[in-house]
Amino acid sequence: MNTVIYMVRHAESPFEFGQERTRGLSEEGFLEAKRIAEVLGDIDIHFMASSSYTRAVQTIQELAERKAMTIVQYEELVERAIKGLDYKAAWDVLYEAIRKSFIDIDFALEGGETTRSVQQRAIPVIERILEEHRGKNIVLGTHGNIMTIIMNHYDDRFGFDFWDTTSKPDIYKLTFNLNKLEHVERIWT
Repeated sequence: MNTVIYMVRHAESPFEFGQERTRGLSEEGFLEAKRIAEVLGDIDIHFMASSSYTRAVQTIQELAERKAMTIVQYEELVERAIKGLDYKAAWDVLYEAIRKSFIDIDFALEGGETTRSVQQRAIPVIERILEEHRGKNIVLGTHGNIMTIIMNHYDDRFGFDFWDTTSKPDIYKLTFNLNKLEHVERIWT
């Protein structure tokens, strides 16, 4: 009996320093959220979950409203901060740190989270969702880095190079047999 998780990476959200938790979607992002609702609209969805960050929730909110469903939010599924949230870093520094974090899963910049520590907080939630909704279709509002880290736990082929090719938004259909990832398909075009 297969369980399917549709990982929905959040839509466009303008970066605002210090607003990681609360920054929402851009006007373009809200249009993309409507398109996500169309792409997933014909699927029989049984459970909807999300990171507690606003942009992840907003990305699947239109779909939840169309399906008359509630989105269960999990703090454990928030985006990984590769550096501490209280200081700025140039994009090239962050990019290199993310690359290195998939080679050395115990690496992070000062104050940041390692790949290992993110897996330790996120995977128990994913495992519980898989157990509680066995054989069902699940939509998960997420972020690029943590999505890749979760997928990497189940299949180490999903690492930096995969993360680097994802888009905002993006949708990946993950098919599990019990708690074993059997197939991944990108369904966002």
